[in-house]
Amino acid sequence: MSHRDKTQDASGGQEQRYSLKIALYLFIPSLLGILIFFVPVTLAGRTTIPLDHMVTGARYLLGPLDGWYALALIVAGAIYPLATGRWRRSVTERVFTVLKLLGVVAAAMALSGWGPALLHTPDMLPFLFGKLVIPVGLIVPIGAIFLSLLIGYGLLELIGILLQPVMRPVWRTPGKSAIDAVASFVGSYSIGLLITNRVYQSGEYSAREAAIIATGFSTVSATFMIIVAKTLDLMTVWNLYFWLALLITFVVTAITVRLPPLANMDNEKSSDEPKIARGRRLATAWHTGLDVAAKAPSLTHSVALNFKEGLLMAISILPSIMSVGLIGLLLAKYTPLFDWLGLVFYPVTALWGLDEAMALAQAASTGLAEMFLPALLMGDAGFVARFATGVVSVSSVLFFSASIPCILSTTIPISIGRIVVIWFLRVVLSLLLAVPAGYAVQTLTAIG
Repeated sequence: MSHRDKTQDASGGQEQRYSLKIALYLFIPSLLGILIFFVPVTLAGRTTIPLDHMVTGARYLLGPLDGWYALALIVAGAIYPLATGRWRRSVTERVFTVLKLLGVVAAAMALSGWGPALLHTPDMLPFLFGKLVIPVGLIVPIGAIFLSLLIGYGLLELIGILLQPVMRPVWRTPGKSAIDAVASFVGSYSIGLLITNRVYQSGEYSAREAAIIATGFSTVSATFMIIVAKTLDLMTVWNLYFWLALLITFVVTAITVRLPPLANMDNEKSSDEPKIARGRRLATAWHTGLDVAAKAPSLTHSVALNFKEGLLMAISILPSIMSVGLIGLLLAKYTPLFDWLGLVFYPVTALWGLDEAMALAQAASTGLAEMFLPALLMGDAGFVARFATGVVSVSSVLFFSASIPCILSTTIPISIGRIVVIWFLRVVLSLLLAVPAGYAVQTLTAIG
């Protein structure tokens, strides 16, 4: 018996009938992916999600070689744009190629102890390299292996069709943009932007829709959120943190799409999305998910492909994190730049009577340089400030060390000026929502 055959449905159309094997192919990888990313497990007295346990185990096995492993990835990331010629594509690529080379120098100093003493204080290179760069270098490739379970076997497409009725009225984007949004959150912003750019080039997204998705949905992935949560000591409330960060991110996007500059962008496109017959949405979602599962590559092929993409992503972002992160830390510690910028956000954080209102406002402002900087600066703060920092790091979406250059490398017509305005609006709205969310989580955990 074949895995699928065609039968006539009640309306006379063609419908696929799938075998139990295909249904299991949809459900089993998806459920395993959900388990690995979202179900806390206690091992050796430590409760966290399985992926975090794997990263801890990998770092333990590497031992003192973990720093050399990270340095190797950073060197590879600096060489890659030179070897492939990517540095010639634009001024932005040239700037970030230089920053990646500086990242190699910074990583070598961190590993060797060479360089000015001010760079080797505990809150500078040692913290950046040991607490951020090494864990990211491990979690992105390992996470990519298991992300194939979530994004390769029909779960994304099934969710996308089910969410079509809410995408247009809430976020003013087509139903298929739900796939971009989920792909970003469970995969990476680079995956989401790749999908968005392809659909925009085919004429199925308008410039405004593509810009909304790029600046509102293409946030950091679940694997990056784990690093933020660990840095801020939030893994004990991981599920609350993850889902509230996701909710706040999308609520903020729903508001920003109705404000300039997004609201004023061109909304012309060459094709409209197909309509699903009344009463057929669940069936269509189910059959679409099964169809993807039936056409999915073997698990070994999918894992190999995702691991390769995860490794490429790791080498592309680690050098920038090292250089831009260090520059941001130096600016935050030795200049008043972020103190001044933080004054803009202070009225929002002070509104909730938070003791660390100014520190949170200043930390939030550093996120424009690198999304991890707020977490690095607020690691010792109180619970509510730490929780709000973790949410804003994700929901602000835009930062110069990675996501903004990725957007600028697409054909989506949005300028740096507009992107910075959108970032500012997102931070203000995120702080308005994240601080009370932190108080709510603190109350819930105290009761629990």
